[in-house]
Amino acid sequence: MGVDNVLVIAIFVERLEESQRNRARIIGLSIAMLARIAMLFVIITLASLTEPVILNFSVRDLILLAGGLFLLWKAVTEIHHTVELKEEEESKSGVASNKFKHIITQIVLLDIVFSIDSVITAVGLTQKIWVIIVAVILSFAVILFFARPIGEYIMKHPTLKILALSFLITIGITIFMEGLHQHVPKAYIYLPMGFALLVEVLQMRYTHKKELQRKSESA
Repeated sequence: MGVDNVLVIAIFVERLEESQRNRARIIGLSIAMLARIAMLFVIITLASLTEPVILNFSVRDLILLAGGLFLLWKAVTEIHHTVELKEEEESKSGVASNKFKHIITQIVLLDIVFSIDSVITAVGLTQKIWVIIVAVILSFAVILFFARPIGEYIMKHPTLKILALSFLITIGITIFMEGLHQHVPKAYIYLPMGFALLVEVLQMRYTHKKELQRKSESA
């Protein structure tokens, strides 16, 4: 579990009522953690998970292809909703009042997509299952701790939200490429993301300073 999960959870739970968001984070991450542990045993039991089943694609590849396309669709849709202010319209009309189970399902499914490669790698690194399970539980605790403050901060700043959604588009493309057996080095993804985030933070700092200056001059 990593920054990908934090971004996905932040974007998904925003559609819920504020009173439901933290509950959705806890339930979604808990089910995702259990699903990841279950997937660990499935991978150990079924070595064929990485063997071709359709043309030259394995079950792993098909999951990555479907997950990458879904993440692309979701990120583009959310950007459209944000830019066109459709979220405010849905909130006013009450459309987003009954999406709790749907949000939980999406969090769990995308966590499975994000985690399949890391679980396969973990199985290759060690045969001690308890070590992997402890690592999954610890990562769950870390993500749960950071998910709420980071998510709320992103949602308070529309430009950061759009930037986060753009990151998800990049991640979706990367996952899809992995499904096509085209490895993309992580540095090519996270370095540009970090640079873009730094530029945005500096811009926010500049805007904040200018606003304080304007208020002090008008006082």
